[in-house]
Amino acid sequence: MTAAVPDHVRTRLWRDGRLVAENYPLAEVSEHLQDEGALVWVDLHDPTHRELSDVADELDFDPHAVEDVVAHAERTKVTRYATHTFMTIYATSLANESEPADAHGSRLRITRVSVFVVPRGLVTVHRGTGLDVGEVMRRWDDNSDLLRHGTAALLHGLLDVVVDGQFETIQGLDDAIEELEDGLFDERAHIRALQRHTYRVRKELVQLRRVVLPMREVVAAVMRHRAERGNSVELDGWYTDLYDHVIRATEWTESLRDMVTTVFETNLSLQDARLNMVMRKLTGWAAIIAVPTAVTGWYGQNVPYPGFGQWSGVLSSTAIIAGSAGMLYIVFKQRNWL
Repeated sequence: MTAAVPDHVRTRLWRDGRLVAENYPLAEVSEHLQDEGALVWVDLHDPTHRELSDVADELDFDPHAVEDVVAHAERTKVTRYATHTFMTIYATSLANESEPADAHGSRLRITRVSVFVVPRGLVTVHRGTGLDVGEVMRRWDDNSDLLRHGTAALLHGLLDVVVDGQFETIQGLDDAIEELEDGLFDERAHIRALQRHTYRVRKELVQLRRVVLPMREVVAAVMRHRAERGNSVELDGWYTDLYDHVIRATEWTESLRDMVTTVFETNLSLQDARLNMVMRKLTGWAAIIAVPTAVTGWYGQNVPYPGFGQWSGVLSSTAIIAGSAGMLYIVFKQRNWL
């Protein structure tokens, strides 16, 4: 009787580019990898330490690579070992404004994907929901004729989905920066909210830059390795296009970094300009009020006024002072002068 496969484990088997088996037990993986015409994929979503250890032992993965999978923070990289190649890449997405931000106030969602590349298969390990595995499988199914070229085709489909996700994230941050630019010169915009959003986008862009820029070296290393082994040239065009996308994502990220820095500096300059304008207005009104105050104070004028010498006069003058001060406070508060 065939053992049941857990929901968080996915397996596929191709022969000559055709899908022949799916969701078979992990115990059969090593057997399928011995088949010259087989192509194997194993995906572990939030695996337990026992499951990860069993797969690593069965497929003879390097202990250092397994440690990188369970480590809390690893940079984007690719490392070649004697029996396999290991790489760490990151799938990204941007949460909607309606969705809650993370503990650091960022909308950026980053999912680490650990990939073991063996001669006839691919093993992926990821946590969370950031990687759209369904989209990866659709890419493979839509280009099933490429799968006869082996592991390189599987790896290309995975990297292509990750890079496309990074492109969508960069586009989202680009739109956010455009909104910040529109709010810079909007007199009705709330300054504090604008500053908070600018800082958040700047932090999200720094986080994204850390995982996007190293992808250039990862894809370049894969292409060099294929060239050294003399693999089929039919995939060269696909990898060249993928590398072009990575370059565009890198350049776009760098340009957004310059843009958000410009927005940040422009916001500070506009704040200084607005502060100078407020000070000029307040200084002008203070000068206008100072003239009659100086004259009456110099001559010590103390003329009778309505209610002079009566409690009603004291109360009315107090009410006028309080009302005038309150009105000025409201006006200044509405203009963000206070």
